[in-house]
Amino acid sequence: MSSTQVPPYGRSPLRAVQVLGGGSAGGSAHVRSVSAGLVERGVHVTVCAPVELERAYGFSGTGAHFVPVPRRSDPASVTALRAACLRADVVHAHGLNAAVRTSLALSGLRLPLVVTWHTRPHAEGARGRLLRLMERRAARAAAVVLGTSSELVDRARSRGARDARLAPVAVPAPRVAAGGAESKARAEMGAVGRPLVMAVGSLVPHHGYGTLLDAARLWQHLDPVPLLVIAGEGVERAVLQSRIEADALAVRLIGSRDDVTELLASADVAVLCSRWEARSLVAQEALRLGVPLVATAVGGVPELVGDAAELVPYGDPGALAARVSALLADPARRDELAHAGLAQAASWPTEDETVAQVLSVYDELTQSATDG
Repeated sequence: MSSTQVPPYGRSPLRAVQVLGGGSAGGSAHVRSVSAGLVERGVHVTVCAPVELERAYGFSGTGAHFVPVPRRSDPASVTALRAACLRADVVHAHGLNAAVRTSLALSGLRLPLVVTWHTRPHAEGARGRLLRLMERRAARAAAVVLGTSSELVDRARSRGARDARLAPVAVPAPRVAAGGAESKARAEMGAVGRPLVMAVGSLVPHHGYGTLLDAARLWQHLDPVPLLVIAGEGVERAVLQSRIEADALAVRLIGSRDDVTELLASADVAVLCSRWEARSLVAQEALRLGVPLVATAVGGVPELVGDAAELVPYGDPGALAARVSALLADPARRDELAHAGLAQAASWPTEDETVAQVLSVYDELTQSATDG
């Protein structure tokens, strides 16, 4: 980060409130990073989020003030959020749920609201219609919507956003423990003498793990058979485990882990098979670690990875199995992708640049409010 910047003489420090709802991994990591950068620049930051996110991400450790606010939209939660925002100069909500609750909390207050769309909801039928209404409310309530991919910017505009801008966010670079951590991780997973394929993410339908298991069945003929390890927890665990056992697949579900970076760094190939992603945290980590990535060509993924990953259609197990198998048989191509991944990652905005963009938006909005 750059050196601390203090406000000009006679001017009070900027007061910014960051609001999180359920908090995706990428969104929560982004809020922690931005909070740290803003505090370094003399901004008074308050983070409003469920208490479990404070335990996981330690927002108060950045120097920000933490206010526990449940994800619920009941009057008590909205009132608590409103109270935390009353003395703010600008309020910044991250994600759809947080944006809608914040718009309710700020009703009647002349406070500029910034909303960052980190991802998009996945639902059909009545639930899908409700989510579209929520998107419209969030987009129209915001002075500025920041989309983490071009597709999200277009989506915000289509929902009525007055001002929607591309704001690709940076998250902290992964840190791998020294001292043979990768070899230990492979041994623990049972991938000594065989290829290791790694996927990371909650076990939910839109992450495409059913397709991934279909692909694993197709590459069972390889010798040695690759081991597929999936790190994450979720509602589909029992269904996926039943399929693994029924088809005798070389697949391990290892649940949520705090050593995912070491596990990912030890993989021969990383796989991302989601129905939709913006700036996938897993894709970013894989490229930064120099791990070859096979990913679905959806959402913001092509924009994020460029030519530094192998892209396949969503829901196509044959294409997924073929790309993974081809990479495992081609060390030169894996090395090429590893180097390309590092180069692509170097082109992404830094944490410092991300904080600077956010702060410039805050300055623009608060200056406009002062002028008005």
